[in-house]
Amino acid sequence: MKKIAIAGTGYVGLVTGVCLAEIGHDVICVERDHHKVRILNNGYSPIYEPGLDALLKKNIAEGRLRFTNSPTIGYKSAEVIMITVGTPQNENGALDLQYIEQISKEVARSIKRNNVIVVTKSTVPVGTNKKIKNWIQSEMQSSLKFQLVSNPEFISQGTAIYDTFHGDRIIIGSDSKEALNTLEELYRPFGLPIFKTDMNSAELIKVASNSFLALKISYVNALASLCEHAGGNIEDVSFGMGLDTRIGSSFLKAGVGFGGSCLPKDTHALVQMGNDSGEAFNLIEEVIKVNKKQELKLVEKALNRFKSLRGKRAAILGLSFKPNTDDVREAVSIKLAKRLVHEGATVIAYDPVSIPNAKKVLGEQISYADTVEEALLYADLTFIVTEWEEIKNLQLNLFHELMKEPVIFDGRNCFHLETIKKYPVEYYSIGRPLVIGKISTLHQ
Repeated sequence: MKKIAIAGTGYVGLVTGVCLAEIGHDVICVERDHHKVRILNNGYSPIYEPGLDALLKKNIAEGRLRFTNSPTIGYKSAEVIMITVGTPQNENGALDLQYIEQISKEVARSIKRNNVIVVTKSTVPVGTNKKIKNWIQSEMQSSLKFQLVSNPEFISQGTAIYDTFHGDRIIIGSDSKEALNTLEELYRPFGLPIFKTDMNSAELIKVASNSFLALKISYVNALASLCEHAGGNIEDVSFGMGLDTRIGSSFLKAGVGFGGSCLPKDTHALVQMGNDSGEAFNLIEEVIKVNKKQELKLVEKALNRFKSLRGKRAAILGLSFKPNTDDVREAVSIKLAKRLVHEGATVIAYDPVSIPNAKKVLGEQISYADTVEEALLYADLTFIVTEWEEIKNLQLNLFHELMKEPVIFDGRNCFHLETIKKYPVEYYSIGRPLVIGKISTLHQ
């Protein structure tokens, strides 16, 4: 068992802390927000993530997990300190390291034991750990020694707990064999493959992996546009591609692009790294361009159908950037809602968990529904943006029974075309043929 301190209780920090406590480590999480610390110590998670609340309560009750506002209390006895604070993007796409710098200096002033291992789990540009080393050394007031490890995370929101216990690999990079061995032992209870490398390579593995996933998404979305013009069905095309084991089926689902806090940030970061090194990463620049175009694909379809959206009542189903999370960072729904308002539409949105976060961004520009039925009532058109199970399992008769005009723009291809044909709706999806079901009963 190791004494572990987690710097930050954002998404990565909280999930990491809870899961490390679950495998037996003594974990303390350091968080500046007093209100957040109070909520967490009472066993309540400020973020939505399936399975997180139960593990949080369990490990607090069993004495392996606690939260504090005090860096001194949090770091003084820790054998391993994990930095998990955010690295937001600047306007030029570079990652802002101000929070990393603050925490590094805070850690330096607080540690009291020798050979503490400082682990960077935040997404950072190549070379950041060298800066962290300098920041810590500049603030340390004693001759204590410390070691650095780069340990990028690969959890996905909505499946983070599962990913932690059933991931593909754990990456640790350091110039210290002793530190690598300690981290290997720390993670051994997870029973996952552990790959040890140098710090620069570990830092790069993170952004390279996410950028490659983004590439697959943009590729299939570009292919979906070709299918619409050529008369193909992107689901059949991507399925046929995925049968090739060299390609695989994951991340080959057409839609309205990727969002969230990882893929957009990491693709921009990789481009920025390339520019800084004089090696332009044109391939990833094109990935970003394709994604940006895809984000408003549904609006283009709606404008082609209606010519003008002024005065139309538009329902949006799903606000989070993906299912099973309340995160709306870089969510397509936010950009879609703003564009619809700009086009003169009245917008009402439904999401099972992320409306409070969406309100922080959109405010009163749109209305919010408590149920799917409320969102659909008297709507002229509906946009499906997040493939929540509740939305995928909707009774399809609701569209024509509740909407003023049952015209659906499905950005996640939630419904089978053959099923849709049985209902009096007009159905536009991504990379698949238009379906007009029972045309004689459609609103004229």
